[in-house]
Amino acid sequence: MSKIKLLLDVVSDLRSLADSVQAVAEAIAKATNEPDEIPKPEQSAQEKQPKEKQVTLEEVRAVLAEKSHDGFTAEVRALLQKYGASRLSEIDPGKYAALLADAEGLK
Repeated sequence: MSKIKLLLDVVSDLRSLADSVQAVAEAIAKATNEPDEIPKPEQSAQEKQPKEKQVTLEEVRAVLAEKSHDGFTAEVRALLQKYGASRLSEIDPGKYAALLADAEGLK
């Protein structure tokens, strides 16, 4: 038998085992008059909100360099001034995501 066939057999056996375990759990739940589903603990508010990816200086620098290379040098300088700086290194890291979004909008 090939290795792939063996792996497929293992997957099939695992699925069958999972079905059997689920059937046993349901039978036990019915015998003890418990609900079929086990309640899951609620996630905290922080876990429910998707975490925003922190934009790095290098990512912003790469996009701004590309835009400048594409002929948007004046627009890139205007964006830097919009965020209160004459150089990228002077911009607050908390504003990187907004600056990146503005820079990606240049066309």
